[in-house]
Amino acid sequence: MTRYEYGGDEFIFVELSEEMTLQANFKAKAITEELRKRDLTGIVDICPGNASYMIRFMPEDIHPDELIELLKQLEEEVSWKEMTIQSRIVDVPIFFDDPWTHEVLMRFRDNHQDPESTDLDYAARINGYDSKEELIKAMTDAPYLVSMIGFVPGLPWCYQMVPQDRQIEVPKYVRPRTFTPERAFGFGGAFAVIYPVEGAGGYQLFGTAAAPIFENEQKNKDFKDEITFPRQGDIFRYRSITREEYDEIREKVEAGQFEYLIKDFSYKPQDVLEDPDAFSEDVIRRLYK
Repeated sequence: MTRYEYGGDEFIFVELSEEMTLQANFKAKAITEELRKRDLTGIVDICPGNASYMIRFMPEDIHPDELIELLKQLEEEVSWKEMTIQSRIVDVPIFFDDPWTHEVLMRFRDNHQDPESTDLDYAARINGYDSKEELIKAMTDAPYLVSMIGFVPGLPWCYQMVPQDRQIEVPKYVRPRTFTPERAFGFGGAFAVIYPVEGAGGYQLFGTAAAPIFENEQKNKDFKDEITFPRQGDIFRYRSITREEYDEIREKVEAGQFEYLIKDFSYKPQDVLEDPDAFSEDVIRRLYK
């Protein structure tokens, strides 16, 4: 059942589902897009999340109870099944089991559920894979929906577009680390993330992204208009690369000559849900053709 809550004087929070599903994410996207189209006086900001959304409004222009009634009406009227999503497919190169995140995760073993293991080995075991190589293959075989952006600038929450029973899931560390490297590729719950900047963190560490997703200096082409790269609704294909490929990409990034491989793409949510495997194959084929 949908939960509507007040957040102080200027916010309304709407939780569509207690758990993240593609259906809930598509529903939040459909409702918030319709609300944007209406361009109502008093609506300051609309922020869709994984299975929820938040509205900031000016109470002198629109009463919160009136706004909630409108949101309930939209929930009944708006169908994500009829929606067409304009998206980007993005190739995101990841150096799995790299030495830098490995050094960090080993430094914080006392914070982990299994101090005798690495994050990759632990995640492979609890997800039923015989090796970390099998886990990496499963993570890179199917693309991910960027379902939300936050909690720090540009951090993409990525939910793999596979049937529910094939979702990879791992817990966060028992206690957060006080340090996580910039561009670390992590996994927590059912979400893959890339840390835009260094800082604290609690997700399992599997590797590092070769290219930035946040660039304050805006040196590279993909950052000319925005200092952050990911957009909600993007489809990321995480691709495993070697140390040699990683070093080549880093040289291009430092020289301001890197550019993500991107293909514009439109699709209907029903395409994903009816046959996720066929959808994944189509996405990857379009990206590299």
